[in-house]
Amino acid sequence: MGGIVTMITLKQAKIGYGRIALFPPLSGHFITGSLTAVIGVNGAGKSTLLKTLAGLQKLQGGSLHFNTNDLPHIAYLAQQTEFDRQFPILVSDLVAMGNWKKNGIFGGLSRHALQHIIQALECVGMTAMTNRPVGELSSGQLQRVLFARLLVQQAPLILLDEPFSGIDRTTTALLLQVIKQLHQKGRTLITVLHDMSMVTNHFPQVLLLTQQYYKWGDTHQVLEHIQTLHTTNQPACQIAIAP
Repeated sequence: MGGIVTMITLKQAKIGYGRIALFPPLSGHFITGSLTAVIGVNGAGKSTLLKTLAGLQKLQGGSLHFNTNDLPHIAYLAQQTEFDRQFPILVSDLVAMGNWKKNGIFGGLSRHALQHIIQALECVGMTAMTNRPVGELSSGQLQRVLFARLLVQQAPLILLDEPFSGIDRTTTALLLQVIKQLHQKGRTLITVLHDMSMVTNHFPQVLLLTQQYYKWGDTHQVLEHIQTLHTTNQPACQIAIAP
């Protein structure tokens, strides 16, 4: 494969809840440093895939392997609906939680760690809100802070579940730039999205999930495949595609 290094390998991976798989067994690779959008209708299993990759959901069958043989350091950002905004915590403390893997839950922050927290808040334009309670933030401000926490984590694998849902255009544009910078630094990012224009313009790889099949590969090829289905009105259940 030349200089290409695989970060995640799935072989006939069955993903879902209980004995119910949400889509056909998944086989393919997430390449180290890749930027992938996961798309599909509601209920297709996109969020469940991310939770399985993060180790929060048990694999039903098949195999899921990382290139390190162990679960790597993962930064996982769930949907905002899963975040308790009433929890009494300051913005600075929430961002500092990204450093727990290095310092532990009760460990103190080094000068270098504090500087990194400050830089992360600057990167997302939230320096002025450092000492504000999280409960006072708008949805866009909260997402900026959660992205700052991601930056502090410095994880090689980043999983984002609908990170632009319900936030303003300015914040969306800013966070897309943060994602671009992380990608340029060699991070592997897997993001659940619904906006096809955003997928086309910012994400070079796509994984399309449906109950009948999946399509995984170059963004333009996958989206052309979707367009072909709409043009020909070909039933999705007649198509079985592997990467």
